[in-house]
This record gives sequence, structure tokens and C-alpha cells, in this order.
Amino acid sequence: MMKTVKIFITGRVQKVGFRACIRKIASDLNIAGTVVNLSDGRVQIYATGDSMILEKFVSMIYGCPRAVIRDIRIIEIPLRAFEGFFIVKSEERISTEF
Repeated sequence: MMKTVKIFITGRVQKVGFRACIRKIASDLNIAGTVVNLSDGRVQIYATGDSMILEKFVSMIYGCPRAVIRDIRIIEIPLRAFEGFFIVKSEERISTEF
């Protein structure tokens, strides 16, 4: 079953190549969505994929080198389509509809 989740990650997750690592994992697992650094130091991810694959995706996030993850918060949101997985440069570009 396909679903979309919004994920917030806290810890040392900015300026360590974390977004590129997330994009690589998502691409390898055929997950669509976006990843962006937030101004408060967190990273936000929108991810759409099969439920089981999304669980694997979240578990693989912990393997990103140089990142120190303190907490991951996952919220299921209405299904949203993305054309691939992209790093977003600024949180202003993220839709606030959710």
C-alpha cells in the first residue's frame, strides 16, 4: 500500500552531507519526495512509497555517516505524488498545506 509520510529529524543533521545521504537511500529504494534543512536545525523529509519500503527507509537513515540522530518524528499525511526525490534548498519552497 502506498503512503506519504512527513519526517522530522533532530540532532547533528545539517552541514554533514545528511541530505545527500537521504537522497541516495530514497533513490535506491525507489521512494519519491523531498528533503530540506529547516531554520531550527532539523531536517524535514516528505517521502512517498510502499509502506514496508518506507519502514526500511527510516531504519536506513540511521546509517548516514557523520550525522548524529537524536530523534525521528514520523507523521502520515494524505498521499502526495512526487516526480523523483529531490533536495530542496530552502524551506520557503516547501508547501505548508500539510
